[in-house]
Amino acid sequence: MRITDLMIKETMIMDLQAVTKDAAIDEMINSLAASGRIHDPVLFKEMIWKREGESSTGIGGGIGMPHAKTSAVKEPTVVFAKSRKGVDFESLDGEPAYLFFMIAAPEGAGSMHMKTLAALSRLLIDADFIQKLMDTETPEKVTALFDVRQDEEEEQKRRKEAAKPVKAAQQHDPSPAAASSSGEKPFVVAVTACPTGIAHTFMAEDALKKTAQRMGVDIRVETNGSEGANQVLTEEEIHRAAGVIVAADKNVDMARFNGKPVLQRPVSDGIRKSEELITKAVAGDAPIYRSEGVAAGASRSGSDAQQENVKGGGRGIGSKIYKDLMNGISHMLPFVVGGGILLAISFLFEQLAGTEHPIVQLLQTIGGGGGAFHFLIPVLAGFIALSIGDRPALMPGMVGGFLALNANSGFLGGLAAGFLAGYVVLFLRRGLKGLPKALEGLKPILLYPVLGLLITGTIMYYLFGPFFSWINTGLIDFLNNLGTGNAIILGLVLGGMMAIDMGGPFNKAAYTFAIGVFTSSGNTDGAWMAAVMAGGMVPPLAIALSTTFFKKKYTEQERKSGVTNYVMGLSFITEGAIPFAAADPLRVLTSCILGSAVAGGLTQLWSINVPAPHGGIFVAALANHALLFLLAVVIGSVISALVLSLWKKPIEAK
Repeated sequence: MRITDLMIKETMIMDLQAVTKDAAIDEMINSLAASGRIHDPVLFKEMIWKREGESSTGIGGGIGMPHAKTSAVKEPTVVFAKSRKGVDFESLDGEPAYLFFMIAAPEGAGSMHMKTLAALSRLLIDADFIQKLMDTETPEKVTALFDVRQDEEEEQKRRKEAAKPVKAAQQHDPSPAAASSSGEKPFVVAVTACPTGIAHTFMAEDALKKTAQRMGVDIRVETNGSEGANQVLTEEEIHRAAGVIVAADKNVDMARFNGKPVLQRPVSDGIRKSEELITKAVAGDAPIYRSEGVAAGASRSGSDAQQENVKGGGRGIGSKIYKDLMNGISHMLPFVVGGGILLAISFLFEQLAGTEHPIVQLLQTIGGGGGAFHFLIPVLAGFIALSIGDRPALMPGMVGGFLALNANSGFLGGLAAGFLAGYVVLFLRRGLKGLPKALEGLKPILLYPVLGLLITGTIMYYLFGPFFSWINTGLIDFLNNLGTGNAIILGLVLGGMMAIDMGGPFNKAAYTFAIGVFTSSGNTDGAWMAAVMAGGMVPPLAIALSTTFFKKKYTEQERKSGVTNYVMGLSFITEGAIPFAAADPLRVLTSCILGSAVAGGLTQLWSINVPAPHGGIFVAALANHALLFLLAVVIGSVISALVLSLWKKPIEAK
């Protein structure tokens, strides 16, 4: 792919004036709009900020790569922009960004934007090239630099392809020892991956390749981007390699490296410490990886390689627990949504046809305790355990969750079972580390399953099950017996939490609590689901109302973007308000929290139940007081919109 085919001179900004992230994005979008490359700047900006909400595209090293794939784009384009002063772009390294490449991809462009990201990332690993871009003064020189650089890359690739048959003919013995004795280059393999599958994946790939070439080492690099693994390593290549480098911050297939020296490091080390990693891999100076039954796609290493991974940079205990918890919740949610919606529809049919109607019984069997809901707690516990202890922990975790279900210890018991099983397996790994080599093969097929299940099951049966059953029963009784005043207070809290971070930990905590009560035996009436759904619908609706009725407080782009928030708010998609919250967090978040809290409180004041875990206005008809539920949402939205609009200054006064 030629970058210059997409890099239009008319869109280039050689002296970016913005000093904030929001202003820089606006300036680049305005350039796209002025040149006719996009037809809906508001939607495009919304999609850019949606991507920024996943993680910053300020990749570090003074570079920002905001990108979006949307129907708002007419022609695929890369906007080049250069800032002399630097922009606080929330870069991953905390440093200002000076060079920007905004990628605009149309909806039907396939993987064009990801290929563009990959191509750019490989070029921008070169510090000399970056400096030349900083020194350029005209769009023509920028284009010429990219053309020359890509010509060099393509020439190197052609030479490498031409040399392959000769090299293949020389490979008689694939072992590293034979390669060394015959004078052939040492050979290593690597995998690079970052959480979002963009720039760092390909920058690490390029850094490793260039460093290996300079060191006289042959290397094969597999990239694990957002579209999955590319240039996948073959079994023969892994066998032939002297060592393996895994520079990754996300799950990769580890089981295939069983028995090989494996270095596990963050993807940033692949960029910044490529020489150190290659030197160690060539020398086999790495722990021998033992898969211990980890299946393809599992993320963690065996007992020895895990310590090497920690050496490369760890994470805080809080973020680790949150990651493990969200792994369980994310796998559980399809059961909640699918089963919950079918169950809610069954309640609607029940009102029309009675409890004995075949459709009612079918839907309640599929969606309720005999179907999807029966798996909620075991799946939650199993995938929490999997996140902690890998595949050996999955079975003990799921059985522990099943025991929690049978003990009526509910959602809390499932959480306890998941964390218990995960850490039991980690304990077993440590405790069985000194076994003779002859018994290594027994660990994944016998010792971990039997001992993990025995320890987890015993603790759940005698201790955690009864304990959390007592807590769960007490909590449900407390909620069922709440007076009106107390219920309103809890509704206020749950509704307000939905707007604090709009999809973040607070939002997920409130939603998870409501699901926990919603899925407990005998509690599928959805009282607390009504509070969180109303609270989550308010922020985007408030933004939409404010931009509609207080137009002088917003730019033309913001007013157009506000219209899309009607749809998002009605659909219970709180994230629609994120671009506005990012631009003006104090006013937007404060006003939205206030309105969401009011909406949540009103649902409890009016004893509203919504027997569905998602859907917004599309499931409102299933509520016992549908009109009151909608009224609660409207009141909360109006309050937020008024507070925000009165607080916000007119656009001329900014």
